[in-house]
Amino acid sequence: MNRKGFHSFFVFLFFLNITLLSSQNVQKEKQLLSSVISTLETRYNVSFSYADKTIKDKKAMLPNKSLSLEEALELLKEETKLDFELLDDRFIAIKFAKKKKANSFRIQNLEEVYITNFLTTGLTKLNDGSITIKPESFGILPGLIEPDVLQTIQALPGVLSTDETVSNINVRGGTHDQNLLLWDGIKMYQSGHFFGLISAFNPYITKTINVYKNGSSAKYGDGISSIIDMQLPDDIDNEFKAGVGLNFINADGFAKIPLSNKTELQISSRRSVTDLIETATYDQYFKRIFEDSDFNNNRNSISQNESFYFYDITAKLLFDITEKDKLRFNFLNINNMFDYDEQSTINDRTEALNSNLSQQNLSVGLSYTRDWTNQLSTTLQAYASNYNLDATNNDVINNQRLIQENRVNDRAFKLDINYEHNYQLKFNSGYQLNEVGISNLEDVNNPNFKSFVKNVVKSHSIYAETSLLSYGAQTKLNLGARLNYLDKFNMVFVEPRLSFSQRFLNDFRFEILGEYKSQFTSQVIDLQNDFLGIEKRRWILSNNNTEVIIEGNQTIYPVPVLKSKQISAGIHFNKNKFLISAETYIKKVDGITTRSQGFQNQYQFVHSIGSYKITGIDVLLNKQFDNVASTWISYSFSRNNYLFPDLNNGNEFPNNNDIRHAITFAGTYTQNNFKLALGINWNSGIPTTYPADQNNQSNIIINYQSPNAENLDDYLRTDFSATYSFDISRTSKATIGASVWNVLNRKNIINEYYTLIEDNIEPVRNESLGITPNVSFRVHF
Repeated sequence: MNRKGFHSFFVFLFFLNITLLSSQNVQKEKQLLSSVISTLETRYNVSFSYADKTIKDKKAMLPNKSLSLEEALELLKEETKLDFELLDDRFIAIKFAKKKKANSFRIQNLEEVYITNFLTTGLTKLNDGSITIKPESFGILPGLIEPDVLQTIQALPGVLSTDETVSNINVRGGTHDQNLLLWDGIKMYQSGHFFGLISAFNPYITKTINVYKNGSSAKYGDGISSIIDMQLPDDIDNEFKAGVGLNFINADGFAKIPLSNKTELQISSRRSVTDLIETATYDQYFKRIFEDSDFNNNRNSISQNESFYFYDITAKLLFDITEKDKLRFNFLNINNMFDYDEQSTINDRTEALNSNLSQQNLSVGLSYTRDWTNQLSTTLQAYASNYNLDATNNDVINNQRLIQENRVNDRAFKLDINYEHNYQLKFNSGYQLNEVGISNLEDVNNPNFKSFVKNVVKSHSIYAETSLLSYGAQTKLNLGARLNYLDKFNMVFVEPRLSFSQRFLNDFRFEILGEYKSQFTSQVIDLQNDFLGIEKRRWILSNNNTEVIIEGNQTIYPVPVLKSKQISAGIHFNKNKFLISAETYIKKVDGITTRSQGFQNQYQFVHSIGSYKITGIDVLLNKQFDNVASTWISYSFSRNNYLFPDLNNGNEFPNNNDIRHAITFAGTYTQNNFKLALGINWNSGIPTTYPADQNNQSNIIINYQSPNAENLDDYLRTDFSATYSFDISRTSKATIGASVWNVLNRKNIINEYYTLIEDNIEPVRNESLGITPNVSFRVHF
């Protein structure tokens, strides 16, 4: 669909929604709340408990029959300003609402909820197409005993990781750098601990995670494949909370500490225990991460005395200056450290040199929110996010030392304006300024070589969006646009956004999502053994060059601004806790480079600019049995192809992330304080390229067959997890958890490539995690 068609379609939907809103508000009259309650008790077979004075003289409109009980209660809550608390499936308590904070109208309301307990408790699907995860009420998923943010989202259809890491999450065929990760509004450039096997974000200090695969709000820039928006608690409730935990990989603690009626401190810390004690979990993780690194691949020397640890520290200070003015300060430090000695015997003399790698994301932010009226609020935010990746690689045999550095300095200022006319009509607009500087250093001592490249790009963005919700929540429309300007290149990008949802026949909902996006940061791989082969990807900026530029000893390759466009349509049926969902989509991304795709075949050292196009469908069946059990099966089919005009004779060929078929079958069971989960994950193998006939090979290079013409064997993994909670005292609770990843210990090959060793072609195969147990113990105060 061209841009003109998009704009016409948006206008059509806008006026369609206005018509629906008008028609559905006709002939609605308020009546006494007591009468409404009586009708609802009969309709939903429930019972309300309340004091007469609580509902005295209260009036409300009778909710539409097509609404669920939760949606009907939320409408009554909005009209009466009373609290309707579901005590269980049948009894509902009506109470006076607590005194509202000045900005409480920004709070997400249940009228926007479409599916609660989506797959498991703590996951909610909203009618704007997004998924919300609440770690505090998270249930359980197979293989997970803790609500790991980036592992949890991989349970969603269309989201997976081709190499099982959280630093390589592929959303609808995209690469990981095409996901925008926000931590309380601050952009993150590092996502994993243990170099990708564990999420770097502590879930116990995170309140909400919003995930968008398409149709994201206009306030979000970047993230052409997805948005993962993590939010910490933002209200002062004068309630102390704390917890500590320990598992086979790390120990952590968090606390939510009221300092006064107007101030609160939220802190958390986590540190690995792997440098203190080695466990079965650590052994499997270590083998998986370092199996294809310089640590294991040097046949002429011995690697020993390895030392590895990671930690993260977070802090948030909340200060309510007045009832209308709020100040928030954020701090986050994520760190991974690894070093080892490489020992070799040269001329009967033993020599050893130290190699090391460090990875850090340090971020600070300050925000100020002003509630001008009960309907209008503004938020100012400024942040700095720094990412550092440093490696020193000593080669004893060749007497060579290689230093590599990758630095990202992101400075941003945001102004966000929210106006809520009522819960049916909302407006959001704002301005965002980003200045991003990225540098890359390579320094070799033998032969003497040094390269240092630094670029800076400044972007200005304005956005506006309207959100319309019909009475009864039958129709939901978010319509907006974002305008990005890159001053260095004098380029303007117009990015319309659409999210439209319509309920029909009571239990069906039709959904259409669409968006244009652009992105000027990306990650590339120059050599597979960069940064010791552990963190191969380095961040770079778009330079908008059209040809290769050579300056002294530096070669500067063209890196375009990434541009994407996507549209999807879905139909969902939800009745009696049974969900059938089908969503089809098409996405096109332009401006990718071969260096950003991680080729390990004939295109490994070729630089070319191209695109990829993916079409697919995600299907989900989910049945919940009261609050006891949930079972689901999901299937994803997609066709993901590259088009590089300079490669493969200008013909399309499969994307490195082209997984045609993926199936997940899983179930959870909850009984009192006991939770159990079991799941099976299957997908077709990723594409690979085989060498041509050995007899035709030269002694210098490997000749390959057609790129990505074959596939690895299918991937199959079975996971299990269980937790049990019990009270320690009146104010404290403990949870014991156990999980087994890859219960059947299946040897899955997740990557395969070929290398020349002494004129012989040898395959290199990377295996997935083997059977990996983990045990945890947590205490909440």
